[in-house]
Amino acid sequence: MRRLTLACLLALTASPAMAQDYSARIARILKETPLIDGHNDWAESLREGDGRWALDLRQGLDARPEPYNTDIARLRKGMVGGQFWSVYVSADLPGPVQVEQTLDQIDLVNDIVRRYPETFALARTAADVRRIHASGRIASMIGVEGGGQIDDDLSVLRAYHALGAGYLTLSHVKTIEWVDSATDTPRHGGLTPFGEAVVHELNRLGMLVDLAHVSEGTMRDALRVSKAPVIFSHSSARALDDHPRNVSDDVLRLVAANGGVVMVNFARVYTSDAYRHWAADRDGEIARLGTPPYGGLYIGQPGKAAAALAEWDRTHPAPPVTLAQVADHIAHIAKIAGVDHVGIGSDFDGVGNALPKGLEGVDTYPALLAELMRRGWSDADIAKVAGGNVLRVMASAERVAAAMAGEAPGTATEATLDAAAKPH
Repeated sequence: MRRLTLACLLALTASPAMAQDYSARIARILKETPLIDGHNDWAESLREGDGRWALDLRQGLDARPEPYNTDIARLRKGMVGGQFWSVYVSADLPGPVQVEQTLDQIDLVNDIVRRYPETFALARTAADVRRIHASGRIASMIGVEGGGQIDDDLSVLRAYHALGAGYLTLSHVKTIEWVDSATDTPRHGGLTPFGEAVVHELNRLGMLVDLAHVSEGTMRDALRVSKAPVIFSHSSARALDDHPRNVSDDVLRLVAANGGVVMVNFARVYTSDAYRHWAADRDGEIARLGTPPYGGLYIGQPGKAAAALAEWDRTHPAPPVTLAQVADHIAHIAKIAGVDHVGIGSDFDGVGNALPKGLEGVDTYPALLAELMRRGWSDADIAKVAGGNVLRVMASAERVAAAMAGEAPGTATEATLDAAAKPH
């Protein structure tokens, strides 16, 4: 009898009626609480394409050889209420060029909003997000994805803030003069004194401190220094995927104490440890076969190298990565840090098509929320992960900035502040 009852329950869980109930619940939740994604690279992807100022962004965008993950029709289907649009530039570029290209992308985000006022509106505060969402539009915020983009200059940071930037990711893929990256050789053990001054200025401005991409030492330093809750705009749980971009359980506990939020990344390499190992093996095979200038079996013979790699791919298929595994990261962060400290940060249009099955575009957020519902999550907790948690963090950062309003703008430079801290 017990087995029969379990079978009946499983059948009920999979029934169309239950799926409809999930859809109705999600619609109710997202009508009251905007679904906010912490990181989407659409603007940067559009900037790289041709005709970006005239391209129709409403549906069916085709960026050969890979389609975009984002367009307006799918944003509506995904019930998106707020989005941090990333303005990313390569960390390999000289500082002044990074600044120039960051300004160009901020201009592009503003242009998208101007061209589609019925769909988008710029937001600076948590109250702005709620107001814009209530009007039926998508609140559009801006995230600057790399400390190098301020060119070691707090006045550049203030200029970005004046133009609408809502967060600064302290580093990207490279360690720079004042902050260690998760994916480069550490040089500072975390933040330098100037790095701490950057965090302080972000707090003073009311901009969010974003710790995606930074080393664990930097995470700990920023959590120690920041007066406001931090975010990880697109990171996941290191206990499930041991990528240095992800967040360890020890740091998750510090995030909880800080009041911050980790917004879970959808990219396969940050979701599945098996996929991460496979991707590293494939990169090694590419180098072995012959990638200039490193040499290899078929150096100077691209046809043979391509054929050999195709054969390797045939005999070494990528491990599957699924929506359920992303839900596992959300559940783990909620277990360790608490449900008040987890959110969504897809990384759409930043990782091509290297996305889990079931999460291929901005129309798929409801499917992820439905998976959490199948696991027993309440409507109140779904609302928190969808957007309530990051709205709380935004409001808290605004209160910290108000309390610091009497402080003068920071004038320290990296050269003078860090030089003073070095032993002579």
